Amino acid sequence: MHVKTGLEVLRQLGYKPLHGLKVGLLTNPSAVDQQLESAYSILCSEPNVKVTALFSPEHGLGGVAAAGEHVQSGIDPVTGLPIHSLYGNTLKPTAEMLKGIDVIVCDVQDVGARYFTYVWTISYILEAAGEHDVTVVLLDRPNPLGGKTIEGPCIEPDFLSFVGRCPVPVRHGLTLGELTWMINETWNPSLARLSIISCENYEREMTWAQTRLPWVAPSPNLPTLESVLHYPGACLIEGTNLSEGRGTALPFQIVGASWVDAPRLVKHLNTQAWAAEYGVRFRPHSFRPTISKHAGEACQGVQVHLENVERWRPIEVYLHLIQAIRQQHPDQFQWLPPYSEGDHPHFDKLTGTDSIRQAIDAGQSIETIAAGWKGDIDEFATARQPFLLYE
Repeated sequence: MHVKTGLEVLRQLGYKPLHGLKVGLLTNPSAVDQQLESAYSILCSEPNVKVTALFSPEHGLGGVAAAGEHVQSGIDPVTGLPIHSLYGNTLKPTAEMLKGIDVIVCDVQDVGARYFTYVWTISYILEAAGEHDVTVVLLDRPNPLGGKTIEGPCIEPDFLSFVGRCPVPVRHGLTLGELTWMINETWNPSLARLSIISCENYEREMTWAQTRLPWVAPSPNLPTLESVLHYPGACLIEGTNLSEGRGTALPFQIVGASWVDAPRLVKHLNTQAWAAEYGVRFRPHSFRPTISKHAGEACQGVQVHLENVERWRPIEVYLHLIQAIRQQHPDQFQWLPPYSEGDHPHFDKLTGTDSIRQAIDAGQSIETIAAGWKGDIDEFATARQPFLLYE
């Protein structure tokens, strides 16, 4: 019995929750049914659903814009509907965007990591919906990282940003519906009317393969499920002068730079007890990124091979990797500076604190660093309990 997403459950309901309402739709190509038909195509062609406006998150309605690239609003050439971009100069829907809309339907595939921006776009939708008396309907989808494991630090108040607007661990173990519910009830300053259409036949311990759902890339640099499994740890490489593999065939699975001594690095990594503990091995890898850091340069580094998903702890693994490269190349390795004056370094925004970067600089072990966020995880595990939809 395959898992049915919120989109398919809505279809089973004959779309009745949307009958007689003017609908805004936030979606992108990652939201598909079992036959790979998109939520956009299904809802815009359903006679009993009146979609009057489209909303797009990071990467745009078509899912092709680069990471961090501002997306412009416009007109959809197929339907003639306005497309309101919520990733650019406007993050929160305006009163004008919401004019005449009764309900905003949200259907995108999240990846289960706090840095991924789709949930934070929805958090702004919740705020605007509460202010302007608009209902939000969230069509839920499974978490590809599963619903059991919580990993990584929460965010300190001074480090909140669009890669983390609420104090959530990096790997939160919630579906988008569960996290949206928690955000609305716990942190939304203007509580919205929220309806979550849950998945059917989904259990939190399921792997993506067990759901029997098709996989469509949620963003240009997460082309495969394998890259998503690495992402909670590999994304931290963004805060350094190392390449995380953007502009290659293995984004978020390789790490390196033109100055890395790959054989020396691999020899060190594969002899570490933590590598066996976390079910990971490393292989020397040469690559030449076409975009982003080190574009056009011949780079040396490692490919991170995941051998045991049950033991896998991506955040700790990639922190170990950063620490090892920093120790072997102290003159070349750098933390990237803030993107703008007065801002925090990007690594600190990702981790939600400056203490992890400072601890690595001070030579503290990753085991000690990870022990420091156990209290946050325990608190979050308790706080999320009322919002769990699947057991």
